Amino acid sequence: MNKFRAVLILTAALFAAPLMAQAQENATRPKITGISHIAFYVSDLKKAQAYWHDFLGFDQYFELKKPDSDETRIAFFKVNDTQHIELFNEAPVAPPNMLAHICFHTDDIEKMRAYLRANGIKTPEGKGGKTKAGDYAFMVKDPDGMLVEFVQSLPDGVEAKTAGQFEPKTRVSDAIYHVGFLVGNSAKSMDFYGRILGFQETWRGSSDGKELSWINMRVPDGVDYIELMLYRLPLTKGNYGTKNHVALSVPDAAAVVTELQSRPAFKDYGKSLAVATGKNGKRQVNIFDPDGSRAEVMEPKTVDGNPVPSSTAPLPPNVYE
Repeated sequence: MNKFRAVLILTAALFAAPLMAQAQENATRPKITGISHIAFYVSDLKKAQAYWHDFLGFDQYFELKKPDSDETRIAFFKVNDTQHIELFNEAPVAPPNMLAHICFHTDDIEKMRAYLRANGIKTPEGKGGKTKAGDYAFMVKDPDGMLVEFVQSLPDGVEAKTAGQFEPKTRVSDAIYHVGFLVGNSAKSMDFYGRILGFQETWRGSSDGKELSWINMRVPDGVDYIELMLYRLPLTKGNYGTKNHVALSVPDAAAVVTELQSRPAFKDYGKSLAVATGKNGKRQVNIFDPDGSRAEVMEPKTVDGNPVPSSTAPLPPNVYE
């Protein structure tokens, strides 16, 4: 090998090394620390606001207006300083599905964008700017086409500026426990949320013991989890509202029922409230908004203090391939 060629190879290696290191750094997943929020479409914003505020006791702490209008487009209800519920005052993209999107906290939004791209996930081009709520965020689609948002909270964002505020004692819960949503192919969903995003499977459940109904997966750097809701076709409007849900953690489900039944808004709710023990051994109460979207008020501990073993029931047939 002559000296000139050797110099060229050495020079190329010197230039390639930083690029390879940068690519490797970009392909490292940043932290996903928990659930930021879940967003629902609502057909009547005033009724939905009354449900979340007057009945469930949460405070609205922010809103975004529709373009060139004084009409509210999105209403934000605080659960705690890092979690909230969003209500979209517009028609759903794919009716009768009223779930708009779910969102997770990350500690580095641009690292997350680069990581997802390196794993073949389509992300918005370029670097993201701030949302109208003052934080960094972008959205991608999961295997079912559901919007999944990632957000990096900033010190000058609305969430940070309202820390310690809008947290009344009337709220039935102070934490989103998990979010559940329909998936059509468990393998594709577990590849996306598990292999790519790093969620860890924690439990499987079956509603009838014959076929698997749920797969729970915990965020990689926190305690919140998602619930993959497996299903068969056809899906009805009621299926969407029941399966796509938000779970709110409470220490005493029975006390929540007693409190809600005492509130003036209970007569407008118009449905019964009952405590039941789920297949996971935890007490829970199902509560539905005016559009049928479910809030699952759940105790985090099982009734006897012992974990319920995962179901060994087989997976249902894939809805799509």
